[in-house]
Amino acid sequence: MGDETRYAIGDLSDLAGVSRRTVRYYVQEDLLPAPYGVGRGNHYGREHLDEILRVKALQEAGRTLDEIRTLLHQGRHRRMAQMPEAAEPLPRTLWRRLTLASGVELHISDELRLPSQRKLQELASWCRTHLARADEREDTDD
Repeated sequence: MGDETRYAIGDLSDLAGVSRRTVRYYVQEDLLPAPYGVGRGNHYGREHLDEILRVKALQEAGRTLDEIRTLLHQGRHRRMAQMPEAAEPLPRTLWRRLTLASGVELHISDELRLPSQRKLQELASWCRTHLARADEREDTDD
């Protein structure tokens, strides 16, 4: 594993927006590689997250799990055949997206710790108060 990012199953499921049960099911159904390590020391890497997101996108596009499994296996074989021996993977970063108000989003790198829920609520309240839509602002400027 080139990238040293490690996720416990709960962290992986939260980042991917699926349940822990879904992660285990995907591994069982060969839609997702088995975790690294064994027993309580097992963990998942960034490639596991990428694969879950790929499965979700294909499901949203209307593909069945059998079709997705076939596509994933074809893609893995193709990627392995095309990869030069010492190819460096492109760096990827994960971001959290929080909607603070209508039309206002905050993007936070997964490398940063989120502020408390109270602080986030204060920020969202400030945004709703001070970043009103242009047509709403015109009504109050008169």
